[in-house]
Amino acid sequence: MVTIRLARGGANKRPFYTIVVADRRRAPNGSCIERIGFFNPLASGKEERLRIDKARVQYWLSKGAKASERVADLLRQEASSAK
Repeated sequence: MVTIRLARGGANKRPFYTIVVADRRRAPNGSCIERIGFFNPLASGKEERLRIDKARVQYWLSKGAKASERVADLLRQEASSAK
């Protein structure tokens, strides 16, 4: 099964997450099929907090991929802020 999930990067106490499409059986920070965005929870000022390629998300969801709980929440936030 293919999932859309977060892969952690960044330094200690400075998290930075990449939103990836990966096989569920792979390690969270292992190889991925495609990178489709990023999430910076510590963004401040004019720094970009979230960027998602919505077309690719829709493509993967149409192919049967499932978003993790956190990614689904981020997608809902992005959709509500875009209105």
